[in-house]
Amino acid sequence: MTKPIPRIRSRRNRRIGSRKNVRRIPKGIIHVQASLNNTIVTVTDVRGRVVSWSSAGIFRFKSAKKGTPFAAQAVAADAIRTVVDQGMQRAEVMIKGPGAGRDAALRAICRSGILLSFVRDVTPMPHNGCRPPKKRHI
Repeated sequence: MTKPIPRIRSRRNRRIGSRKNVRRIPKGIIHVQASLNNTIVTVTDVRGRVVSWSSAGIFRFKSAKKGTPFAAQAVAADAIRTVVDQGMQRAEVMIKGPGAGRDAALRAICRSGILLSFVRDVTPMPHNGCRPPKKRHI
């Protein structure tokens, strides 16, 4: 019993198209990290897999301008634009950090048309944790 020899097909017979499959995501989580120097917006699905992300450096904002509310608004609108095309309708928002872009990013998310189930502040707060460093002697 010999095995049959598989037929070798030419490349022309294959279907040419996009290999990337677009997932439908009805609900997701929007993480906004607003530090003093930058704003990063990450959109994940419910399981935590990253779907889209954006930061102020992508928009050619340099140095101190990355931490501004205008940069945060542009970042949030860009990160959400791709997931709205994938069908996201509802989202939860997690905001972290003390930056100036917190409110502007939240306003841009509300304006995008996504229904927000809740907005949670997940900024880490120390419960008298580590001992602070000694004061500087100048």
